[in-house]
Amino acid sequence: MNTTTSILFYIKRSKANVDGICPIYVRVTILTQRFEFSSNKYIDSERWSSEGSKVKGSNEDTRSINSHLDNIKSKIFDAEKRLYKKDIILTSINLKNELFGITENKRMLIPIFKDHNNKIKELVGKEYAPGTLERYNTSLKHTKEFLEWKYKISDIEISKIDHAFITEYEFYLRSVRNCCNNTAVKYIKNFSKIIKICLDNEWIDKNPFAKYKAKVKEVERVYLSEQEIQSIINKDFKTERLSLVRDIFLFSCFTGLAYIDVKNLTKSHISIGIDGEKWIFTHRQKTETASKIPVLPFTQMIIDKYEDHPQSNFQNKLLPILSNQKMNEYLKEIAGVCEIEKELTFHIARHTFATTVTLTNGVPIESVSKMLGHKNLSTTQHYAKVLDKKVSEDMKMLRDKFALKTNTEQLKNTQP
Repeated sequence: MNTTTSILFYIKRSKANVDGICPIYVRVTILTQRFEFSSNKYIDSERWSSEGSKVKGSNEDTRSINSHLDNIKSKIFDAEKRLYKKDIILTSINLKNELFGITENKRMLIPIFKDHNNKIKELVGKEYAPGTLERYNTSLKHTKEFLEWKYKISDIEISKIDHAFITEYEFYLRSVRNCCNNTAVKYIKNFSKIIKICLDNEWIDKNPFAKYKAKVKEVERVYLSEQEIQSIINKDFKTERLSLVRDIFLFSCFTGLAYIDVKNLTKSHISIGIDGEKWIFTHRQKTETASKIPVLPFTQMIIDKYEDHPQSNFQNKLLPILSNQKMNEYLKEIAGVCEIEKELTFHIARHTFATTVTLTNGVPIESVSKMLGHKNLSTTQHYAKVLDKKVSEDMKMLRDKFALKTNTEQLKNTQP
């Protein structure tokens, strides 16, 4: 074993007693770091050999002291070997702790993660949405299962989390948990917040995410066409529950509000805007950004329809919305009845507002971004890309029609 540890024995003259007897000290140096301690042996300064770093002479007392110093040296090197076996970095602090059996309070990952989640729980409804807490709790669950799967342990010291740990965790999410790219990246991002807490508190020195790179892939957003919206509007549903779900879904199609934001709406959120017309003034729960949306005539019809609904009045809500799970369950039923091939979910209404209802009809992207409550215009621009794709598909159909027409004309003009 190549050691970087040097050991020096010396007498500390500044601590000599009245008879000139000095304590023998031990100085241990690792690179530029050092620590020192008393050997608990004392000697007359005249008997000390600075060159040999030992007591001069050959009598019994001299041999006993020098043997004691050799024993200390052996213990230091033994402690150094134990650190290597434990895969602990050799530093002056670690060597001193190992030599004297000093146990530091080791910071473990899971208690830090749990403390973070408990703080979020206390702030749900104030600074965080319930979904945020659920996401971090799921992330904690995956982290625990990864530790058991990879290392057969229930917890790990945060100082042992390195780049390899991160990449192995990502592999676990993609393979064992079968997460898609974006889901895996989101869980890793949640985990990185816990590491940031450790860095900010100076509990760890190095950032294991320093060389880690992951990219969220753009997902094609599904939205309804004008014809599909019209088919839902025109359909006469025989049950009240499907009519209710249809109406609230269409309300979102014409306001761009997400499920939780529709659920939180009260009559007080409706007010007169700058143009003298009715507007919805609210804040997106997800991003806490303001959303100001003009009330379209169709939107007003839905508001009027449920103005005196018992559930709305009892809960002081604008609309009697069901749970998100029930809404999505009934929307699949609506899609089947209306012969819509897409997998209909409530969030598709928000995408529909951004594309079919606004951008397709010439509403400037800046205005759409403000109504959607986006923090960055780049988020809204994704919908413009979707429309570009639609334009490309439409123009391809047009080119095919012209090509067919041209071929037909050529066929007519061809002589037999």
